[in-house]
Amino acid sequence: MPKTITLRVNDQIYNMFRTAAEGVHRPISNFIEVATISYITNEKVVSDFEMDEIMADESLVSKLKQGESEIQKGNYNIVE
Repeated sequence: MPKTITLRVNDQIYNMFRTAAEGVHRPISNFIEVATISYITNEKVVSDFEMDEIMADESLVSKLKQGESEIQKGNYNIVE
């Protein structure tokens, strides 16, 4: 069953929502719903437990640090 949520935003944010919603011919509430779902499903979120497991893998951490070092030196190629 659908739920109602009250969202308090300042005028500038409201106008951003309104303009974006008008641009895709949607009501503001539907635009916010679709944008939020898109954000949540496309973001990469790692729980503390998962991060602890990643950081416990010394080989992986070493490779990540090496990769970071190479990036800082400019030793990388962008592949499309």
